[in-house]
Order: sequence, then C-alpha cells, then structure tokens
Amino acid sequence: MSMRAIRGATQVSANTPEAIASAVKELISAILVANSIQPTDVISVFFTSTPDLDAAFPAAACREIGFASVPLIGSVEVDVPGALSRVIRVMLHVASSKTLDEMTHIYLHGASALRRDIAQ
Repeated sequence: MSMRAIRGATQVSANTPEAIASAVKELISAILVANSIQPTDVISVFFTSTPDLDAAFPAAACREIGFASVPLIGSVEVDVPGALSRVIRVMLHVASSKTLDEMTHIYLHGASALRRDIAQ
C-alpha cells in the first residue's frame, strides 16, 4: 500500500449549515465510491472553504458519515478577486494499492469548472 492524495471540490448552493453539510456529504461519498475506498482507508482530510462560506465547518459533516476517528482540518481559501464563490475543496490522504493515475478526483456542480482536465 502507498499513500495517495485525492482531490475534490463542490460548489455549495447557499451559506447555510444544511447546504454545507449536504454538499460535503455528497462530495466525500462520491470520492469514496469512485475510488473504492472506505473511511478506514483514509489517513487524513484537509478542507478549504471560500470566505463566503462561514455557516458551518465542513469537517463536522464529514464526522457524521464515518470519519469520527480520522484527523480532519479546515482552512479558508485564498480570497482571489473574481474566483468562484461558495466552494469547498478537499484533499483526502488515503492508503491505497492504486497508482496515481488510477485515483479519481471529483469536482461537482459549479466546481467542475475549476479542473476541467480531471473533473469527473
């Protein structure tokens, strides 16, 4: 097994605790399914949120779907003028036997514009 990083992002519909939690759960679940991994395969998770998302911590929603024992941390994304709003980005570090090229990165909703080259 090797340690691999999986990236993802989603654009949240609104700055509410419910919308943030729903978006995080959808994104993390999509990453797990696309890469055939379980929360027990995850070493750590790093979230960033655009400054306009301050109604809830993304990590809190992640804990609700089986990540209570996984180290989670969040940060505020750089506030670049003109950047896409209401975006949560994530990087999962996972134990996997897959190669780097076999990892599937997930970009949902408006965030698919961030990485058209690898968005699924």
